Amino acid sequence: MKKTLILTLVVTIAILTLSLVSCDMWNNNPESDTGTNNGTGNNNTGTGILDTDKNSGNTSVGTVNKSIAVIAKGESHAFWQSVKAGAEDAGKKYGYKITYRGPVSESPKDIPSQMEMVQTALSNNAAGLVIATIGEGFSDMLKQAYDAKIPVVQFDSGVWANDIASLDKVSKNPIVASVATSNEKAAALAAENFYAAIKGDIEASQKYIVGVIQHDETQTGIDRAKGFVDKFTQLCESNESTKGKCVIEKEVKPGDAENAYKTALEALFEKGAAAIFMTNEGVVKQVYDAIGASGTKYDSIKFCGYDAGTKQIEWMRKTTGPKLVGAVAQDSYQIGYQAVEQCVFALEKKQVSPDVAISGTWWNSENVDDMIAKNLVYEG
Repeated sequence: MKKTLILTLVVTIAILTLSLVSCDMWNNNPESDTGTNNGTGNNNTGTGILDTDKNSGNTSVGTVNKSIAVIAKGESHAFWQSVKAGAEDAGKKYGYKITYRGPVSESPKDIPSQMEMVQTALSNNAAGLVIATIGEGFSDMLKQAYDAKIPVVQFDSGVWANDIASLDKVSKNPIVASVATSNEKAAALAAENFYAAIKGDIEASQKYIVGVIQHDETQTGIDRAKGFVDKFTQLCESNESTKGKCVIEKEVKPGDAENAYKTALEALFEKGAAAIFMTNEGVVKQVYDAIGASGTKYDSIKFCGYDAGTKQIEWMRKTTGPKLVGAVAQDSYQIGYQAVEQCVFALEKKQVSPDVAISGTWWNSENVDDMIAKNLVYEG
């Protein structure tokens, strides 16, 4: 009886041992790695992106890192808060944790601060990176992202051209998508609506001067001025009733220091401008303050804005004084949302759109409240 019992125990132990060995061999088979069968695209996509488990810093089998670091050009301004809201909503939809950071200002003095934010995101093993830099010098960190197989989505003004050239030179560019407003298209939309609003004034004139205050000499300022001027000129010249009557006068400033935009307003007034397009919110703010302090001096001029903000909304709602006919707003919420969405698609081995152009939206006194409710026009 004892011999039978001992023999039974030996056989049982042997069977259990063989079962454990077999399970261990199965779990170590690369073709049955549980981390590659969870629908999140952990295999290398063939574009340098990314085996999530290898990159995540997680130690448990099958655990996927679902964190995306968003490094913006700012954080407190209403525009960036709207970007943040879109980014976080996309994160919630797809089940990713979003960390959002930005420097105090877009000044070059804050470049080191933003660099520290990017390095922290890399050190914390973010699965993906969504970034808009305020200057040059980020190429080494982006090379780190490439080596770590971290997909990068640039948004708004994105990564500066010299940094991208440096990445391309060594074939270590981790950027998989760009998400931004098309400045030329948005400004062209402003031109279409502004022309429609003042067409009667142009028709009644022999010569109609349209001024443009370009907020700076960056590519953003250049593209917005060009988009407006090209479209407005095309519209004027293609209509017999306005053909040959429009004259464009531009005032290009290096930034908003020392009331530069107020100076531009005065210069255009002296040139006889009957209408003025302003290429960003900063211009609108200074011009609005200037006309508020000038009595009825500028009452005959009609204005068109870009972006949004509290002062622009206040001006839009006014029924006296110089009229702000309307403005084109960047859809900052969608910029944040779609930038994170493209990063998720890269991580999950889905189709990524390499160039996502967010269209601008025309707003005026008639639809301002609806636009605010839809996060298309921001206050602040």
